[in-house]
Amino acid sequence: MNNKLKKYSFFLLKGFIGLSFMAAGLAKLGGVEMMVAEFDTIGFGQWFRYLTGAIMLVVTMGGAALAHWIWLGPSAIPAVFLGGLAGVVAYAYREQVLPKIMTRLNSVRL
Repeated sequence: MNNKLKKYSFFLLKGFIGLSFMAAGLAKLGGVEMMVAEFDTIGFGQWFRYLTGAIMLVVTMGGAALAHWIWLGPSAIPAVFLGGLAGVVAYAYREQVLPKIMTRLNSVRL
């Protein structure tokens, strides 16, 4: 395998892994039926689903910031900017999502 092919193959693989973590985190936070059932089976309660979903998103954005800072250049600004945009979108939809999250958190047995 030549160096150029290897470089781009691993770049695509890392992108796929990052998108997978982000999608899994969003599925957990969004209350996808399969995720709710999975965490019911585990038995820790739905609070643990929210915790793991949030951690997955933070790790994804943190990993993107580190990648920009360490490998892609001396600046993490692009990843931080994308994280900020995601925050703006989350804030814009808070009235739709927050009541659902609070209802689910109130129904969780600790």
